[in-house]
Amino acid sequence: MSDDEDDDERVCLRAVEEADLDVFFEQQHDAEALRRSRFTPRPRDRFMTHWVDKIFGDDTCLVRTVVVDGSPAGYIVAWWEQDRRFIGYWLGRAYWGRGIGTRALALFLREEKTRPLHADPFAENTASVRLLERHGFQPVGTVRHGEDVHTLLVLDINSDSERPRPEGG
Repeated sequence: MSDDEDDDERVCLRAVEEADLDVFFEQQHDAEALRRSRFTPRPRDRFMTHWVDKIFGDDTCLVRTVVVDGSPAGYIVAWWEQDRRFIGYWLGRAYWGRGIGTRALALFLREEKTRPLHADPFAENTASVRLLERHGFQPVGTVRHGEDVHTLLVLDINSDSERPRPEGG
């Protein structure tokens, strides 16, 4: 079995199930994840309403649960902001630093065909910025979200995002 086939069995994407939302809610309240992402978590009722109304309720959103060895590890989502398509993702801390984000993003980019595709992680979240760059996203500037500076990255129509570049490459 090749390494890719082994990865396919270990990391996959599937449609979000209702039970996944409890996992996502807990992950989004992890103190270290919040520090790195500069994300403001929602209280449970607002979190659930956001998912039902803004994600499930918008047929232009593409959202997938990242599954690792049969368990939900996080999610990846693409949505429209005016005329720009964005992606975002969240992985539980137990799944950081293991290549799971790299594999999951590669799988998602095979399904999400819109280009250009934008992302804007917190600038000091270097792991997230590097993950996107390995998949062909290029930094094009910065944006502010409140007090925080985020790096704006774009995967354009000419990018080859099928295979991530090696670390440092």
